[in-house]
Amino acid sequence: MFFDKNKELMYSDLMFKRSYEPLSEYLQAGKALLIYGPRRVGKTTLLQNFLKSTPFKYKLDSGDNIRTQQILGSQDFSQILPYIEGYELLAIDEAQNIPNIGMAVKIIVDQRPDIRVILTGSSSFELAGQVGEPLTGRKQTLTLYSLSQSELLSSYNKFELKEKLEDFLVYGSYPEVIQASTYKQKVEVITEISNSYLVKDILAFDRVKNSKTLLDLLKLLAFQVGSEVSLSEIGTKIGVDYKTVQRYLDLLEKAFVIVRLGGFSRNLRNEVTNKAKYYFLDNGIRNSLIAQFNGISQRNDIGQLWENFIFIERLKHRAYQAIYANMYFWRTYNQQEIDLVEDRDGKLHGYEMKWSASKTQNAPQQWAEAYSNSSYEIITPDTYQKFIMS
Repeated sequence: MFFDKNKELMYSDLMFKRSYEPLSEYLQAGKALLIYGPRRVGKTTLLQNFLKSTPFKYKLDSGDNIRTQQILGSQDFSQILPYIEGYELLAIDEAQNIPNIGMAVKIIVDQRPDIRVILTGSSSFELAGQVGEPLTGRKQTLTLYSLSQSELLSSYNKFELKEKLEDFLVYGSYPEVIQASTYKQKVEVITEISNSYLVKDILAFDRVKNSKTLLDLLKLLAFQVGSEVSLSEIGTKIGVDYKTVQRYLDLLEKAFVIVRLGGFSRNLRNEVTNKAKYYFLDNGIRNSLIAQFNGISQRNDIGQLWENFIFIERLKHRAYQAIYANMYFWRTYNQQEIDLVEDRDGKLHGYEMKWSASKTQNAPQQWAEAYSNSSYEIITPDTYQKFIMS
């Protein structure tokens, strides 16, 4: 299939119901609701849509407001309490930009147990670090991702989503990307998101000085999606030491760019556990890093696109449906492997992502022998919707 880059698409002006709507279901008096997620996935829109219909008298502010930073960062009761006087709800967008925001919110909910607080942030390593200890027992956390396939059901049926599968594999699922009216505009939007916002939070972090090193690392990860990553090998290629690679990977995770998947081992001596795999939270971001937006018939990485897409959509599905599981990949030194293992409800579930139908539907022999009570399933374009949708 060849794309006409200027072809008009029927995506503009679409409205999508997010999985956390209505937000009122997660709001409690005397507690803070934290909404994390990558930039431009719709956190502010989610908040604004809620405020349009809330019965509470609310105050909406931004962490970018210098005066707000001064007041809430002061830890001064005489400044903070008058700031919220007369309001039933305080909402702060980009709250990670406020120094000591955790202590400020602790003061607010302790002194005003009737009030509700909502904080949004695109930088979990800043916001989580600030609110973690001060708000122990006083917060609930939600993570918002780019649009999930289940959320897209509010505008499309399952048949239509399957027809658009190639778009999601190549351009990803950011709201602005899906709403773009041509393929050319899709490329422009996801490239702008990647270039302008992707590493903004990370480069703002005072221990990250070299944007070229960071981008080189991201490009290497983009080419190694679905493969085990050697930190020492990556370090050699980009000219930094092992510990620096490890630190950058940790920051990339906390900035909602990548997700780490560790190896599973319980029974066999030859199971691989000392390496990890990394997936991108959005296929479009991954493709923008390597400047590759060709259609799938012109690519040699369709297996990687498929594996990344399914892994992330399953992650969204578990988050939004409150399906609690530990995630791993499984591989032995003699190359038997399973892409994704979920350890949930006391049982192991193995999943293999295959773009083309597999000749065998059986689990790897060593897996079946070592974990005889586990389940195993191959996820293909014919079967994937049940796996990642409600």
